[in-house]
Amino acid sequence: MKQQLAQLLARALADESVTVTLPSRPQAGEIRVDRTRDSRHGDFASNVAMLLARAAGTNPRALAERIIAALPHSPLVERAEVAGPGFINFFLRRDAVLDTVTRVLDAGERYGCSDTGAGRRLQVEFVSANPTGPLHIGHGRGAAYGAVVANLLAAVGFDVCREYYINDAGRQMDILALSVWLRYLQAAGAEVPFPDNVYKGAYVVDIARALRERYGQSHQVGDLRPLFDAAAGHDAETTVDRLVGAARELLGAPAYREVFDFGLDSVLAGIKADLGAFGVTYDVWYSERSLAVRGAVERAIERLDAAGALYTRDGARWFRSSDFGDEKDRVVVRENGQSTYFAADVAYHLDKIERGFEQVINVWGADHHGYVPRLKAALQALGHDPDRLEVRLVQFATLFRGGERVQMSTRSGEFITLAELCQEVGMDAARYYYVARKADQHLEFDLDLAKSQSADNPVYYVQYAHARVCSVFRQLADKGLAWDPGRGRVALDALAEPHEQDLIASLGRYPEVVATAALNREPHQLAHFLRDLANELHVYYGAHKFLVEDDTLRDARLNLIAAVRQVIANGLRLLGVRAPETM
Repeated sequence: MKQQLAQLLARALADESVTVTLPSRPQAGEIRVDRTRDSRHGDFASNVAMLLARAAGTNPRALAERIIAALPHSPLVERAEVAGPGFINFFLRRDAVLDTVTRVLDAGERYGCSDTGAGRRLQVEFVSANPTGPLHIGHGRGAAYGAVVANLLAAVGFDVCREYYINDAGRQMDILALSVWLRYLQAAGAEVPFPDNVYKGAYVVDIARALRERYGQSHQVGDLRPLFDAAAGHDAETTVDRLVGAARELLGAPAYREVFDFGLDSVLAGIKADLGAFGVTYDVWYSERSLAVRGAVERAIERLDAAGALYTRDGARWFRSSDFGDEKDRVVVRENGQSTYFAADVAYHLDKIERGFEQVINVWGADHHGYVPRLKAALQALGHDPDRLEVRLVQFATLFRGGERVQMSTRSGEFITLAELCQEVGMDAARYYYVARKADQHLEFDLDLAKSQSADNPVYYVQYAHARVCSVFRQLADKGLAWDPGRGRVALDALAEPHEQDLIASLGRYPEVVATAALNREPHQLAHFLRDLANELHVYYGAHKFLVEDDTLRDARLNLIAAVRQVIANGLRLLGVRAPETM
C-alpha cells in the first residue's frame, strides 16, 4: 500500500498544476509515506509537501492542497486531507483494507515478497569462522543473522549469494595441526610438551584418534627431543611457533600436510554439518588457500603498488591506509617476504568486486570493528567505491542457565557448541532468539526461558499462534463443517470487531516490515512483528468464537485467521523457524 500511495503522489507531482521546480523530479521511491500512529489522522501520511514547498515557492499547506487536487483516482483511497503544518493524510477505503485478507490468501507463500531489489546481485558473507574447532554460540548468532538477512534480501527481489570464507591457511591452522599431532603422539604413549595456547578441546582428541585410524603409526617419529627443545625457555607464543617448526621438520613436508589437511577437513566437515542442522546453507565455500594458488594475493599487492599506495620501511611493504581514512598504515608484506592476513583479505575482497556483486555484505563479530577502515581503504586505493563493502557487526552472545552465566574459553575447549545449544533448546528457539535482538546489541541468551512453553517465550508464543489456527480447522472438520473461502471473501465486510480490524491492519503491514527489515539489515523487526501478530491472534481467539452458526461470518473469520496463519508461516520461514501445526 505504501508503494501504491507513493506512486500516486509521484503522478500528482508530475501534473502541470503542481509546479515544483527541481533539478529532477522526485521518484516514487524517494517520497516518504508512513503509517499514522492514530487512525483519526488516517491510515497513511506523507510529508512530501513540507519537503518540496520551498522549491515550489509556496507554503507547505498550499502545496499539499495542490497535490491533493492533482491526485489521480485510486480504488485504494477514500479521501486525502491536509493536516498540521502540511502533512497529507490518506484515508483508505474500507473494502481496500479488507481486501488485504484476500491478497494474503491469493499470494500464499509469496505474500510479503517484492521486486524492490530488481535482481541486483548482492553477496552476504557470514560466519567464516577459522576451521580450528566446532562452532560455538557466538558463531551461532552470526550464522542466524547472516542467514536471515540473506533470506530477507532474496524475498524483496535481490539476487543473493551466500558465502563462507574458509580461513584454511596461516598460523591458526598450523596450531590446529600441531595440536592434533601432539594428541596423536600422546595416544601412542609418548610424553610430549602440550602448551597452554594450543587447542585442547575433546574434539582434538577425536581428530587425533581418527588420524591414527587412517594412517596408523606412519606419523610417529623416534626422536622427540626437538619438541622439548622447542618448548624450552620461551614465551607462550614463541613456543607454539617453534613447536610448529619442529613438527614440520620431524614429519617432513608431505606428512605434515597430511596432518594439516586431516585436521582442517575434519573440523570443516563438522562445521558444515552443524550449520546444515541449524538450517544454514551456502552457495559458495571459498578457500583462502585458493587465493595463493591463483596468485591473487600477489596481484592485489602489485595493483596497490601500481596505484602508488605502497612504500617500504624496515624491510617490509606498507599500505598507505592512513591516506584513505584509516588510523595508521598497514603491512602487506613482512620483512621475511611473507604476505600478511590483511593482504589476503584485500585480494579476497577485490575478487568479490570483480565477480560482479554490486554490494558485498560482511557479517563480522564486534571485535573486528577496527578492521573495517583498512579494508575500505584498500578498495578505495584500488579504484573501487568503498561503500560497496558493507560490514555488519554482531555483538557477543552470553549464555545463562539457572540465572548463572555460562563461562567459555575456545582454546581450553570449555565452550558451548552451536550443536549443543540446538540440542538443548532446539533449532527453532536458537534461530529466533539470535535475531530477536538488534545485532549490534549484546545478547543474553536465557536457556531456561528458551526451553519454556509459556507466553514469556516468544518463539513458543508465535509458533503456538500458528498451531492454534490449525487446531481451529481441525475442529471445523470434527464438527462436519466445511470452509468456503469464496463465501468468506464476499463476507469480509462482516469483520467489524476491533480485534479483527487490528489483525487486518497488521496483515497489511507485513510486506512493509519485510522490506524495511531487508533494506536496513534488521531481522529483529520481523521477529518483533511476528510476536505482536501472534499476540493479536491469541487475544482474538480468547474474545471471539470462530466456528459460529452464521455461515458467512464463520467463513469470513476463517479467511482472516487463515491469512494470519499464512503470514506467520511466511515470517517464520524467513527466520528459518518451523511453523508447527500441533504443539
